[in-house]
Amino acid sequence: MTEKPSKTRTMRELLLFIPNLMALLIGLLRDERVSQADKAILAGIVMYVIVPIDIIPDFIPFIGQVDDSYLLAISILRLLNRADRRVIMEHWRGQRDIKELVESIARIAEFFLPKPVKNVLRGRIDPKGRLSVVADAPAGTNV
Repeated sequence: MTEKPSKTRTMRELLLFIPNLMALLIGLLRDERVSQADKAILAGIVMYVIVPIDIIPDFIPFIGQVDDSYLLAISILRLLNRADRRVIMEHWRGQRDIKELVESIARIAEFFLPKPVKNVLRGRIDPKGRLSVVADAPAGTNV
């Protein structure tokens, strides 16, 4: 029972890093060493964070920022696995280790986000059988 208040307190502290993470993404968007594909993803993340109406609207206190921080974290983790870490570190102005920070944000944010929201933010939408492929019937058959 004490887990949720502790995680809430930790998440509130981690939300304070959103401006630094956004500055990191903007710096990376301007860096010619970052691939165009990665820049496209980063630009989408920046837009998602600055637009107040998204999966969980930002005007909803606390949880409205949790989805933004989660998306920032998983996109930076992705970039840390794909890009030269030195490039990322040149743009990071925070005091904490960036990888440890975004891993913490992703882990704690997952506690608060409903599974369907996490799946959408990760890009995995599970239709649960609502979609099906219907093939045309072969010529000459009555279906």
